Amino acid sequence: MSRGTDAASAVGTGSGSDHVLECRDVTVEFHMDRGTSKVLNGMDIDIERNEIIGIVGESGSGKSMFASALLDAVVEPGVTSGSISYRPSEGDPVDVLDLSTDRLRQLRWEEISMVFQGALSSFNPTLKLRGHFVETLDAHGYDVETGMERTRELLADLYLDPDRVLDSYPHELSGGMKQRALIALSLVLEPEVLVMDEPTAALDLLMQRSIVSLLSDLRDKYDLTMVFITHDLPLVTKLADRIGVLYAFELAEVGRTEEILRSPKHPYTRALLNSTPDIESPLEEMRPIDGSAPDPVDVPSGCPYHERCPLATDDCATVTPEMEAATETHDIACHHWNRVDDEIALTTEVDR
Repeated sequence: MSRGTDAASAVGTGSGSDHVLECRDVTVEFHMDRGTSKVLNGMDIDIERNEIIGIVGESGSGKSMFASALLDAVVEPGVTSGSISYRPSEGDPVDVLDLSTDRLRQLRWEEISMVFQGALSSFNPTLKLRGHFVETLDAHGYDVETGMERTRELLADLYLDPDRVLDSYPHELSGGMKQRALIALSLVLEPEVLVMDEPTAALDLLMQRSIVSLLSDLRDKYDLTMVFITHDLPLVTKLADRIGVLYAFELAEVGRTEEILRSPKHPYTRALLNSTPDIESPLEEMRPIDGSAPDPVDVPSGCPYHERCPLATDDCATVTPEMEAATETHDIACHHWNRVDDEIALTTEVDR
């Protein structure tokens, strides 16, 4: 999707122009017997250097595919197309989707790193944590002694005892400790961008909030850009500078966090907020989202949300909405976004 008629511009440009990643028409497809499954559809977004952007949506909306696409790590038989331009702080921009195998291997972990879902499955259970760090440093040709000094600093920044963690097997650490150790491992090669795919999904609420607070501190100390993928909208609002809302494998809305919380303009975003549990609001005010997300092989024509949307008209069923700018930092793909405030009440407040 491009905003208006300018094909060179992208939605979600934020408030600055120092982009570390520029995504254009990023699409992920799986060709299956029953048809082509398009699990990411024409994603256009710019990510600013040193920002934290949250990508949210229901399960199956394309969030994890976007995370994998940023590192050209979609597994076969998935096919990723489009352009992902990585602009390092020094050197020329590169298209992540057009790199050689060796250059892509270097880019991953060294320049763009990723924390995958589930720390339990990310570590070799037969190897102590020290071995994981040493192997990573050695595989990328880094000085191990210097790298282990950084490792100890990172672990301490994450409120872990370096000696205990490094001398432990994964099963000897709690879930929260393993998740924090995995974050340290992802940062040991000093990447500029950290992509996190549901990094707190298996943790209790207190540990989730603790890690979110730590991530904000790490961003400031190490000048990181973070892409935080989650289905948990209230959680990411505590961390993100901007939020992008995915629905049916496309961006529905993207904007500064304050704007998304104060005045969401897409009916789906408003439905997400209204379905968020709030212990201070009466149960009857919660509004579950009727219907279900579309099948990736059979996404409806027009606006993909129109079958669930209370504002849908005949045009919504046939005409795909373009991204429009409500403000300089807030974009919406909806034919009727200017009616949302009057016709869909915001019943739940989510604090930052």
